[in-house]
Amino acid sequence: MASYSIELTRTAEKQLRRVAKQARVRLVGAIQSLARAPRPRGARKLQGYDAAYRIRVGRYRVIYEVFDDRVVVIVLKVGHRKDIYG
Repeated sequence: MASYSIELTRTAEKQLRRVAKQARVRLVGAIQSLARAPRPRGARKLQGYDAAYRIRVGRYRVIYEVFDDRVVVIVLKVGHRKDIYG
């Protein structure tokens, strides 16, 4: 199986920069692991989207889309669980 490439939206990059360093390290690791397994155990498909999923990383969430035909994972949002869905 081919490794997926990871792309971050400008919004996701800004959100990731605002996260505390300790949590950011964990989030970056989780995002990088999506290249090997874009739908890891515990990932939830978001309702109302064709290819959007979310993973939990402690109190933070990563919302992303998987495009199997292009072998790409695009990270849409990164943030605290209380703020991410709004």
